[in-house]
Amino acid sequence: MRRPAFRRPNVRRAAGPWLPNGFTLANLGFGIYAIISASHGNFETAVRCIVFGGVCDLFDGAVARATRTGTQLGEQLDSLVDAISFGLAPAMIVYYRVLPQQGWGWLPVFIYVASAVFRLARFNVTQAGASKTYFIGLPSPAAGGTLATYYWFTQTRLYQETRIVDLPWQEIMPALMLLLAAMMSSTVPYPSWPKVGVRSWRGLAGLLGVLAIVVGGIFFSKYFFFLFGVGYLVWGLGRALLLALFEWPGDRPRRGDDDDDPDDPVDSYGMRDDEPPPDDDRLLGRRRRRRRKPALPPDSPT
Repeated sequence: MRRPAFRRPNVRRAAGPWLPNGFTLANLGFGIYAIISASHGNFETAVRCIVFGGVCDLFDGAVARATRTGTQLGEQLDSLVDAISFGLAPAMIVYYRVLPQQGWGWLPVFIYVASAVFRLARFNVTQAGASKTYFIGLPSPAAGGTLATYYWFTQTRLYQETRIVDLPWQEIMPALMLLLAAMMSSTVPYPSWPKVGVRSWRGLAGLLGVLAIVVGGIFFSKYFFFLFGVGYLVWGLGRALLLALFEWPGDRPRRGDDDDDPDDPVDSYGMRDDEPPPDDDRLLGRRRRRRRKPALPPDSPT
């Protein structure tokens, strides 16, 4: 009797979209519990929830790409969850910890959360599901992690035993929230995770960078996350300012770099905007003349 052939289990079919969506919903749970913990004054637990939510946010996209189970529903769900875990929750931690409970204390919270929601909505329209080497605007997990881990930084010796503790943090933190909100809403490019590998110097440098981030986050978490977040924020802002300062005002993009530039009077067909559009026959003839090879020069007499 012939035995039935053994079939390998289909991991994609077994996991489906539920595995990455499970990480996304876990991120939501951490965000909600962070808000509840901060409202009771348990800021240590609240910050840990934001960090764990960031880990879940990192894994849901990685799992979706590895199992090829990513869907548009998952992308929308991820952005809605990020609005809570990295928008509302970090802002509420700073509100309960630093900002005044009366008067204008709610205003930086509103501006920061509104900017995070706007940034996530723009991401869904422009960059969701595409391979990218940079983000348009400061990513919301980076902004939320910077805000939330400020409390961890206040528990370090660097903060408590130096003159940093005497700084006006009740004014600095609202200003930091507004700066983070502005950078999330901006079009300043911020680098994504570097490509890792061992076959090229760039991949090897990316691997070393990721390992350094992991080691710093595990062993020096109370120092690392806040300082790294501020450094990431300043790096993108400083790079954008330097590019704006050294860019000549008369520079224009070269032909072919941006054929859809609304300020360019000449379109991609070589026509000006004030000229009537060519019909199909004229356009086809123009394309054929462009593709035609030039005639060879006649041989010179000997």
